Amino acid sequence: MKESNEELVGLLEKMLVIREFETTVQKHFAEGEIPGFVHLYLGEEAVGVGACSALKEEDYITSTHRGHGHLLARGGDIKKTMAEIFGKATGYNKGKGGSMHIADVSLGILGANGIVGAGLPIAAGSGISAQILGKESVTICFFGDGASNRGTFHEAINLASVWNLPVVFVCENNMYGISMPQYRADGRKGQNIKDVSDRAVAYGISGVTVDGNDVMAVREAVIEAVKKARANGGPSLVECKTYRWRGHFEGDPTVYRPDEELEQWKKKDPIDRFVKVLKDQEILDDEGYKELRDKVKGQIDEALQFVQDSPEPDVSEITTDVYYGGAE
Repeated sequence: MKESNEELVGLLEKMLVIREFETTVQKHFAEGEIPGFVHLYLGEEAVGVGACSALKEEDYITSTHRGHGHLLARGGDIKKTMAEIFGKATGYNKGKGGSMHIADVSLGILGANGIVGAGLPIAAGSGISAQILGKESVTICFFGDGASNRGTFHEAINLASVWNLPVVFVCENNMYGISMPQYRADGRKGQNIKDVSDRAVAYGISGVTVDGNDVMAVREAVIEAVKKARANGGPSLVECKTYRWRGHFEGDPTVYRPDEELEQWKKKDPIDRFVKVLKDQEILDDEGYKELRDKVKGQIDEALQFVQDSPEPDVSEITTDVYYGGAE
């Protein structure tokens, strides 16, 4: 697929939105202004943006506890997302879901999830519904390397394979399941395989590993997997090798990984790499890049102002939308 210059700059803009958004959340969480936990997507922007760019309006995604990036990559409202994280009534879930439970079904976002690996069976269910309803929609299921060790991973992919479901399983292998390395040659590892995509063969589906810090590599791999799923070709497993710049959660001291490892991965910054590509192709120059960054910063500043102007949830609505009230 040949992308237009506008589409390519649009991919960069979405990555910049996620980067600026997460950096802002990091700052305000450290200042004690955000309740609960936050798990940041810094460093992994190319995966969410590349994968979501392969979808159509009628498609779906399931997310993880590290879901801000997925939501924004899918086109989520920056103001509503920020308000939800700050626990404000104007947020996506009226401030009740917080960072790990943001959802917007109108955009095909079936929800972030605080339970590791819980999005996998939800994605299978979404695929089943597409089959039953005769829809051509495809579901992307984001999950991490740690989740691929859970039973939900094996059950969901097995069902998707047996029933030929239109699901693309996208593994964001950021090298650590909390503090456990996914694979290290020195013996400290959570798996005895270097590539999570090797597990695809056990379920008779296609599996591929790509550079998760290359937005175009992710996009191309997912486009092929989505095309296959939409043509009744069944599920695929796409592993994206990437790295989270922050700890598992904000406040994590990250004593389990060496500083030089982080520095090496920062040299592979997905945004810097894509900016270089666009400049080399004369699609973007320094002035255009500055204008784009200023535009994104303005959007984040507007979101913060929206948060400041927004009310806290009213105590009278503490159970609203929490319990089913029965059919009207």
